[in-house]
Amino acid sequence: MTVTFVVAVVAAAAAVLVFTFSAVRDLPDPIDPAQQERAVARRLARHPRVRRFLGERLDRRTVGGLVLTASLLAVFAVALLVGVLLDMVDGSFGLAALDDDVAQWGVGNADSATVAVLKVITYLGDTTVVVAALVATGLIDYLRRRRAEVFVFLATVIVGEKLIVIGLKEVIDRGRPDVLPLVGWEGPSFPSGHAAAAATAWPAVALVLGHGSSRVVRALLAAGAALIAIAVAASRAMLGVHWLTDIVAGLAIGYGWYLVCAVLFGGRAQRLGDPVTARPQVETADPNRTLTARPDG
Repeated sequence: MTVTFVVAVVAAAAAVLVFTFSAVRDLPDPIDPAQQERAVARRLARHPRVRRFLGERLDRRTVGGLVLTASLLAVFAVALLVGVLLDMVDGSFGLAALDDDVAQWGVGNADSATVAVLKVITYLGDTTVVVAALVATGLIDYLRRRRAEVFVFLATVIVGEKLIVIGLKEVIDRGRPDVLPLVGWEGPSFPSGHAAAAATAWPAVALVLGHGSSRVVRALLAAGAALIAIAVAASRAMLGVHWLTDIVAGLAIGYGWYLVCAVLFGGRAQRLGDPVTARPQVETADPNRTLTARPDG
């Protein structure tokens, strides 16, 4: 059970870290971007010239702007990381130097009980399971709040992730680890689809279910999402069906896409087209008229 213990420790460490970030107000929330957006708005309010320039960019009702810029930065960061990982794979350095060792260690130290446990964990990143979880989450939220936008958000989360991962798999076409896998799996290896799906879907579940809850409850949901995502990713490597670099790329792609969706759809508000923060007053060409901030509805 050594392999199971390693998976559990790694996942638990990630959950504790995410819980800490989510629970402490002064730290950036890894699940809900609303607090960071409010902080940006407050800082800009102290600088009238910058505020005038970016006034409409803080309004979610306009296309593009600051929200789109933030999303593009997230996309760029993930693309950069994936590129670095591919360079490591080509040059067999960095994390790629550990690829073979991790795969060999996982397969070589797993017993039948370990395989049984890891199979259960790995299916938490399976498409059928994550889609079922997202549908159930959407139904729960709809019954609570009667807003159909949540289904658009959740569908965008999972469909976008699948398109990105499938496209990358076809382009990169990396082979699976050269070990005897403990479960049967076919197709290209990079990036890990299970890791990406878990890193995208379970934070989305935490974000939606945590709406209107206390910060501690939201932090617990965030920790649970991280626990599942990291456990799924680790299980893929330990079962010998993915390289270490595959699962790191999968986690980065999945979580990056989730952040893009969370920002574009308005953070915890989950209302397509509505601002997540109150808008600061924006000066107009008429000196006697300003646009008053409207509270988030």
